[in-house]
Amino acid sequence: MLRAQGVDCDVVELPASTRTAAEAARAIGCEIGQIVKSLVFRGRESGAPILVLASGANRVDEARMAALVGEPIDKANAEFVRQHAGFAIGGVPPIGHERPMRTLIDSHLLAHGELWAAAGTPHAVFRLTVDDLRRLVVAEIADIAT
Repeated sequence: MLRAQGVDCDVVELPASTRTAAEAARAIGCEIGQIVKSLVFRGRESGAPILVLASGANRVDEARMAALVGEPIDKANAEFVRQHAGFAIGGVPPIGHERPMRTLIDSHLLAHGELWAAAGTPHAVFRLTVDDLRRLVVAEIADIAT
């Protein structure tokens, strides 16, 4: 899928878990801010899935995010994430989801040239650039981090 979109990269299988941003950064040998966390939230009123691509160094400010999407939000449970993304929590990539989701990109990710994202499992990652991310993902850039 990535090559079809013009991104020349390889999926890297790591022996250590990349389930959390800290684990991924240690396993890859990069800064935690270069890790793309793909987090799925659920609109409390609409039930709509909302994907946030956040820097591994940041936490999502849920109040800011709720203001942007126009409704309160909740963290999605594992079943909801699998249903909408098609992947288990800890392995959700920024693209290739089961269903389309409104997507927000943490503006702090744009400060890094090279990024690393989950590739479908808690042990697989792939490298991409900020330009790749912006080309691959239809998203709103937002200041949603604390």
